[in-house]
Amino acid sequence: MKKLKLDIVGLSYSQTQTGAYALVLGEVNGRRRLPIIIGAFEAQAIAIEIEKMTPSRPLTHDLFKAFADAYNISVNEVIIYNLVDGIFYAKLICNDGKKNMEIDARTSDAIALAVRFMCPIYTYEFILASAGIVIEGNDFVIIDNLETVNEATPTLTSNYSAISLDELQIKLQEALNEEAYEKAAKIRDEITKRKSS
Repeated sequence: MKKLKLDIVGLSYSQTQTGAYALVLGEVNGRRRLPIIIGAFEAQAIAIEIEKMTPSRPLTHDLFKAFADAYNISVNEVIIYNLVDGIFYAKLICNDGKKNMEIDARTSDAIALAVRFMCPIYTYEFILASAGIVIEGNDFVIIDNLETVNEATPTLTSNYSAISLDELQIKLQEALNEEAYEKAAKIRDEITKRKSS
């Protein structure tokens, strides 16, 4: 299966889940974006490394990196390899100089390590096709069967059931213009649910 390379294109506070953040990965040389909901600790770990800040004491991901370096273990790539019931699955492809090893990891932890090891992040076409958002010009189009994704817990039910379909369409466009991908996904799901009824 062909791997598609991703870059981190955004990290913002989640508008729909308290204490959560939306990590947005973008397809390299493509228009698709993959939003992933992560916890505050993992968001902080990613942001600190991206901003090249140095905490006074090592964070867990920094400790992992120091431990791996001490024993000559490198993380060569991160692969987001599956999406089941709104949960992303990732693995670290590691090497100790003699053999490659695959280690299962939460996607947020895998990405926090990817930025520390400066290794590429990949996924597969079926994941981008089912959970991606396409950017076309200045407009955004949600692809196919997007489900709101969360690594740890099921998605909270939205308050969109009381809003008319026309208002939902307007809110969807506003969310996309603001690049609030998670919110857009929830609105899109509500619109799809109503149209299929």
